[in-house]
Amino acid sequence: MTTRRLLLAAAAAALALPAVAQAPLVVHEPWARAAMAGRTSAAYMTIENTADTLDRLVAASSPIARTVELHTHIMDGAVMRMRPVTAIEVNPGEPAVLRPGGLHLMLIDLARQLRPGETIPVTLRFERAGDVTVQVPVQPAGAAGPGQGGPHRGH
Repeated sequence: MTTRRLLLAAAAAALALPAVAQAPLVVHEPWARAAMAGRTSAAYMTIENTADTLDRLVAASSPIARTVELHTHIMDGAVMRMRPVTAIEVNPGEPAVLRPGGLHLMLIDLARQLRPGETIPVTLRFERAGDVTVQVPVQPAGAAGPGQGGPHRGH
């Protein structure tokens, strides 16, 4: 077999191999709240890790915000306060739930208005899996969950 044929055979074999997959992380029901340009919003979701090893969400970014921070709420005496966290653990078989009043992503200094009904890209950076970009639907400013028109819809 000539060198050219060997190279062609090797290239064909390489194309037939499956791509290397990231750690199996699944994002369920992502959503964010509508907000005005220059303001702050929050994004929420559930992240499921179907692998056998722990992964950690260590950062996030989006072209619609100057900064995206990982946050949680803590009780400071009788006052609930938001605080940045360095990472959010995503344990196998134990989903990480980002929700109002708990862990969440803060979208700081929005480049433009976030309108209900649109979707925005948010890139999640995991310690093991690397970058995962999620399309996040925007809900009204008062929404309490994904697909809700506001805090009292459906009641």
